[in-house]
Amino acid sequence: MRALLALTLLCSAAVAQAAVQTREIPYQDTDGNRLIGYYAYDDAVEGKRPGILVVHEWWGLNDYAKRRARDLAALGYNALAIDMYGDGKHTEHPDEAKAFLEAAMKDPEGAIKRFDAGLELLKIQPNTNKHQLAAIGYCFGGKVVLDAARRGEKLDGVVSFHGPLATQTPAKPGVVRAKILVEHGAADSIVTEQQVTAFKEEMDRAGVSYEFVTIQGAKHGFTNPDADRMSHGEHGGPDIGYNKAADESSWADMQAFFKKAFD
Repeated sequence: MRALLALTLLCSAAVAQAAVQTREIPYQDTDGNRLIGYYAYDDAVEGKRPGILVVHEWWGLNDYAKRRARDLAALGYNALAIDMYGDGKHTEHPDEAKAFLEAAMKDPEGAIKRFDAGLELLKIQPNTNKHQLAAIGYCFGGKVVLDAARRGEKLDGVVSFHGPLATQTPAKPGVVRAKILVEHGAADSIVTEQQVTAFKEEMDRAGVSYEFVTIQGAKHGFTNPDADRMSHGEHGGPDIGYNKAADESSWADMQAFFKKAFD
């Protein structure tokens, strides 16, 4: 009986210790800007595993982006939610979010440096397999990861969830290394049908391996449970909305996509 109790306590302790671990990591880009990364991994997974960057919405590095890093860690990946605005700043006010985004987009070279700094930080984490790397992005972050693929970043795959599709730097034949998955809401009033068509034509011309999933009834921001509140909040937010079915189906698509991309 005493031996059985000891074994039970030992097993319980092992289960308690095997969990997703997280920590914030300060880092800098090559211009010396102070950035904050949110790193997540599962200590029950042994050895090195693929690393995935998470790029936040226009709201900044908020709890939602961090949650997605934890979700990826629970799947067995090393995940790093990176900081595209500096100092880990974030907001729920659309005017502030717009100002953050415009400042980031006004300096495209700076945005590339911030992305690259995050990628390098992920690669040097002890459990990361630096030969298996990918990135996912939401809204603004979707554009960031798509543009990373367009310029030939060494990534196995990128996934854009309700991200903008237009770009100033279209993909060119022979440049894109990453496979691409786009999860797009059919009821997205922010991304136009013309932009969808132009994106597909761009990918086809460049010979990119891509999947484009259109989800009926899903609006912009469909993966974020806070989207409804932020759309109808006191500040008068953008036309976004959460869709549970679309959230779950797009996450399942991502998992299947990464299994193929990392193989």
